Amino acid sequence: MPARQPRPDQLKELLENKPEGSLYMLNLLKFRDHAVYQDGRETDLTGEQAYLIYGAAVQKIIEGFGGGLIFGGKANTQLIGDGDLQWDWVGLMRYPSFESFSDMTQSEAYAEIHVHRDAGLEHQILVNCLDVEQTMKAFRNASG
Repeated sequence: MPARQPRPDQLKELLENKPEGSLYMLNLLKFRDHAVYQDGRETDLTGEQAYLIYGAAVQKIIEGFGGGLIFGGKANTQLIGDGDLQWDWVGLMRYPSFESFSDMTQSEAYAEIHVHRDAGLEHQILVNCLDVEQTMKAFRNASG
């Protein structure tokens, strides 16, 4: 079954490995051909259109928590790798901290718009990435 929500073990791993300072999330998105709402509503929206409703609203919510979109756009051409290009969109978000990310995902405003995310997404991969400073600190700590 395609992933659209984190598993408990993934949430636990993020909590155990949360970075100090800014939190960066790489989003790889695959949209449904047609939006599917869990409440059964009829719609002519594509998955991408439903997700863009969510995306416009969530960007404002994230900005309210001090974060924002660093990069986002349609995937165009797979240059390296086997198989077909699997992703429709790629995005990189920044949050000021793990706590701001957590507070945002647990906010009432986020819960209200989440229905459009679920309706639009076929599959997603969400990767927490360290920035250069965080990476170098982790490297120094690992090498003693």
